[in-house]
Amino acid sequence: MPRLFSAIEIPRTVAEHLSLLRAGLTGARWIDPENYHLTLRFIGDVDGITARDFTHALGGIEAAPFDLQLNGLGSFGGRKPRAIFAIIAPSDRLEALQRANERAAREAGLPPEGRNFTPHVTLARLRGARTDAVASYLGRQGGIVTAPFTVSRFVLYSSRNSVGGGPYVVEAAYDLAT
Repeated sequence: MPRLFSAIEIPRTVAEHLSLLRAGLTGARWIDPENYHLTLRFIGDVDGITARDFTHALGGIEAAPFDLQLNGLGSFGGRKPRAIFAIIAPSDRLEALQRANERAAREAGLPPEGRNFTPHVTLARLRGARTDAVASYLGRQGGIVTAPFTVSRFVLYSSRNSVGGGPYVVEAAYDLAT
């Protein structure tokens, strides 16, 4: 069974802007720009019934389109950095959409997400990157800010079990309407 997660797609123009950051850090495995996304709810490997129930529950989400903006870079992992990501500027509407995706997961019988929602777009996974090298990279590139973009839908992605970073397949799309 493929791994499932709901997410917001990153527009091509924003992805192209972010792809210019794909250099200058030893130990980085850069994500292909066509696989950039903002995860709303990771589901993982589930049986067909749970996948169907989650897909159905996502279809009941009602939300209006809204704008998002990427505002800087960060890293996960502290002293053992494991990922570089683009930061999403705070958005009440994004938070509401994420909570609705969490409710859909619970309706499908999934346990609550144990981690706090940290909206981001993963740009690279790190293996063996030195903390000082990551800090230097973030100091050079971290001031990136993109133009706002409109989120008019979210999707259900699947991926095959791998190290991460794609390829991802859109299994279903859910339009946001006013």
